[in-house]
Amino acid sequence: MKELHETKEYSIIKLCEIANVARSSYYKWNNRLESEADRENAMILTMLTQLNTEVKGIYGYRRMTMNINRKLNKQYNHKRIYRLMKSADLRSVIRKKRKMYVPSTPQITAENVLNRNFNAEKPNQKWLTDVTEFKLTTGKKAYLSAILDLGDRSIVSYVLGHSNNNQLVFDTFDLAVTANPSAKPLFHSDRGFQYTNRQFKNKLDSIGATQSMSRISRCIDNGPMEGFWGIIKSEMYYLQKFHTYEQLKHAIDEYIDFYNMRRFQKNLKGLTPMEYRTQTLAA
Repeated sequence: MKELHETKEYSIIKLCEIANVARSSYYKWNNRLESEADRENAMILTMLTQLNTEVKGIYGYRRMTMNINRKLNKQYNHKRIYRLMKSADLRSVIRKKRKMYVPSTPQITAENVLNRNFNAEKPNQKWLTDVTEFKLTTGKKAYLSAILDLGDRSIVSYVLGHSNNNQLVFDTFDLAVTANPSAKPLFHSDRGFQYTNRQFKNKLDSIGATQSMSRISRCIDNGPMEGFWGIIKSEMYYLQKFHTYEQLKHAIDEYIDFYNMRRFQKNLKGLTPMEYRTQTLAA
């Protein structure tokens, strides 16, 4: 009302009638003194708006709360952050539904040793892996293979390729082992053809890893890995169009660096995966 009155010169009387607000209430509000809480809310809202722009709208109120509390060294309640975001119409990106999983015919299989126990006392105890598909505007496809560590939810290694083949998975595994030469993890995957061949089983045996596989058509058995695919697609891939393979690769490189190094996680005590990994391995 105040803005319309000042910019459009609309009558306060008419505006109050339209809004069904008493003129006395309007003038009481207009002449009020700004409280300390008002000033604090304005400061928080400014930071929320800036952060929302920085992360391209991918954060909801819970993750916004973690970031604001971390930056200001405060303990603001998530309900307060939610109200402020709502007042400024700041909303997170809505995640699209994931496509149904199409199982492949296994050659060499392993039991579901992981058995949905997604907790790990420290890094390099349990690794999850999978491959997901991305489409370019040209109709061409790219495939991302990654390994996720349950100890700190970090992406240990990843490789983007033009084809979903054995070499893509082998290269991802080799990068993870090179970065963590002493690791002998429980290694969990689905029953895709890349993980059921003898050559890959030999790679696992060579480092003393224990193989574990999801049951047929049970994506929940590899839940955290599937969850990461949902995160990277909703927070990066669905927000823009990719015309070339090089554009997609650059965006994936940037996002995984952001995810590992700067994206706070509540289940990691408000730390990033790399902060938590460093602390845990040093303990």
